[in-house]
Amino acid sequence: MDLPANPPDAPPTPTLRFDRMEWAGAFGDLGTLIPFLVAYVSLVKVDPSGILFAFGVAMIVMGAYYRTPFPVQPMKAVGAAAATQAAQTLAVTAQAVYAASLVTGLIWLILGITGAAQRVARWVSRPVTVGIVLGLGFGFMLEGIRMLSEGWWLGAIALIGTLLLLENRFVPAMFLVLVFGAAVALTQQPELARELGALRPQWHAPTWALGGMSWQDLVVGTLVLALPQVPLTLGNAVIAITEENNRLFPERPVDERRVAISTGAMNLLGAAIGGVPMCHGAGGMAGHVRFGARTGGAPIIIGVLLLALALFFSGSLETLLRLFPRPVLGAILFLTGVQLALGSCDFSRDKGERFVTLATAALSVWNVGAGFLFGICAYHLCKRGLIRI
Repeated sequence: MDLPANPPDAPPTPTLRFDRMEWAGAFGDLGTLIPFLVAYVSLVKVDPSGILFAFGVAMIVMGAYYRTPFPVQPMKAVGAAAATQAAQTLAVTAQAVYAASLVTGLIWLILGITGAAQRVARWVSRPVTVGIVLGLGFGFMLEGIRMLSEGWWLGAIALIGTLLLLENRFVPAMFLVLVFGAAVALTQQPELARELGALRPQWHAPTWALGGMSWQDLVVGTLVLALPQVPLTLGNAVIAITEENNRLFPERPVDERRVAISTGAMNLLGAAIGGVPMCHGAGGMAGHVRFGARTGGAPIIIGVLLLALALFFSGSLETLLRLFPRPVLGAILFLTGVQLALGSCDFSRDKGERFVTLATAALSVWNVGAGFLFGICAYHLCKRGLIRI
């Protein structure tokens, strides 16, 4: 991706940092990344090398380009549909997932280049945007609670310890949480230490992933996986992330056109090398920021680590992921949701607009696409006096 040159009167390019807070913030999105990695590898049988390589490259490029903790996440609706359908039928294969990445990349590249994404975003009112972000925050908190419930004592220790250490800049909370989780995993699974000790680096270069795609893979990837994700991506990964970035980093603003183009570009790359559909989720930025990240250094750090895993340890991914107990990931995800919801508490004084925000948030907990569409309709009906609250 070519970076546009700064105009003569533009502010200086923000500095990238790689200090301990950026390192801690780099791991702030593990609560969403790891569960989807496990689902794709174990249920859909996607080669982990391609997934890790695509995420690594995308995170490095986005960190360098946007220079904020701009996240790269798995597309949630696609991941959920792929995992559930693969568990029930044989229709969703790894090739269908690659097809979904290809179609998703083309859709968002076209919407970004033509400016259609930005035009749609301008039609979406602020009460709808705030509602989407608020709903995402509660959705993250609820999913975090479900993960915490798989081991309440472990999750409670991780959550309380993280809350007590969130403002500690000497020893970042994220490091202690991950070390604590790894220690518990090693204690509960004595064989894990032996398996980790037996790991050896093995070179695994990315390969061309589209060669074996059939027409059935393309149809399934388009109709079952890619198209149902479009409203959710527009709401969460284009409009909401633009709002979140510009609220947190007003000196480094982005717009919907740039976000749509980068979404398209990274998915085309992913499709070519065996990646899964990716997006820029607002919750990912909240997670990075909550644990200390303030620049693009955080996504670059995690991106480099994922690249190293892809090239040398992708065959051992399932063993490495066992170091992260789900209740610990749940604590991280819960706090990410809190951070996201707190940033969306700027409610309008107009009663109708508050209704739109709250109703959109409630629906977005269930499905962001449904909340997005309802919010737009409700807002314009309220403004025309057809709905009176």
